[in-house]
Amino acid sequence: MAVGHATAHRQWVEEFVRRWLAAWNSREPERVLELMTDDVVYDDSAWPQTMRGHADVREFLDFCWRAFPDFSVEAAGGRLLASDGRRAAFWWRSRMTNTGPIDPPGIPATGNLVRYEGADFHDYRDGKVARLRIVFNVADLSRQLGLMPGPGSLGERVMVRAQQLRALARRR
Repeated sequence: MAVGHATAHRQWVEEFVRRWLAAWNSREPERVLELMTDDVVYDDSAWPQTMRGHADVREFLDFCWRAFPDFSVEAAGGRLLASDGRRAAFWWRSRMTNTGPIDPPGIPATGNLVRYEGADFHDYRDGKVARLRIVFNVADLSRQLGLMPGPGSLGERVMVRAQQLRALARRR
């Protein structure tokens, strides 16, 4: 009996993730929001605070699609399912071009194409996402946008030296 439940849960998660990715790729806030509980709690590597509820998530979606109107995401591997049937995680890859302002904090469009991978962690309640954590390497994203210097570059060495001088000044 437990095996049948696990199989049914895996099939449900597979279908849910398909709808989830399609909703994000639609760039239609209502399609994403209908897959979340009204009281969703959402942490995203790209956002400075925890989002709570649809109004916060809508603000974030508007931010994303304004800065990256061609945002797209696809699954990159299988799903990991918790034995309790209430949680799942999956890897994805994204592609987007920064043709709009990144505001906040007020950075003009760079025009850069960005490709990166990340993971979603879902907690489900009543067939929707009640808790969401989206994790990816923000430093890599910032480098691709041209907002941070690349590893080993002169710009990175200057940033490291400035930090070292700041730490030295604090100790004195």
